[in-house]
Amino acid sequence: MITGNETEKRPHAWAVFSGHADLPWLKILRPGFRHCAVLMNDGRRWVTVDPLSNYTEIAIHDLPPEFDLPLWMKTNGYTVIKAPLRRETRPAPFAVYSCVESVKRVLGIHKRLIFTPWQLYRYLREIQIKQTQQPKGDKAWEV
Repeated sequence: MITGNETEKRPHAWAVFSGHADLPWLKILRPGFRHCAVLMNDGRRWVTVDPLSNYTEIAIHDLPPEFDLPLWMKTNGYTVIKAPLRRETRPAPFAVYSCVESVKRVLGIHKRLIFTPWQLYRYLREIQIKQTQQPKGDKAWEV
């Protein structure tokens, strides 16, 4: 929740992907993309939302604000990608609960055909590419 002087500090989010799979049937998923979670930072705290098969683990990490947790996770074997936080007013579509669906709900993604962590990663990567290719300003075409 953003209150008072924190209105300028919008939370940032990253999707985190792992190849680890406790359930045998998850082995059919793409290696490196068998599970996903969300990492968030509000400028002061790091929070992870990790939807597991038997419960959802939500953790607030006691780290200095300047600590780069996404970089730390990358260096420890995870795939991490910056993710936009969308806040639409329409309800999310009905879907079977999974780690992907949980991450989509946290991020505000309403894409029905994203079922696997690999599909979610590709979707977020596509958004990232589009954001970096968009021209800045009205006269961006001018040289």
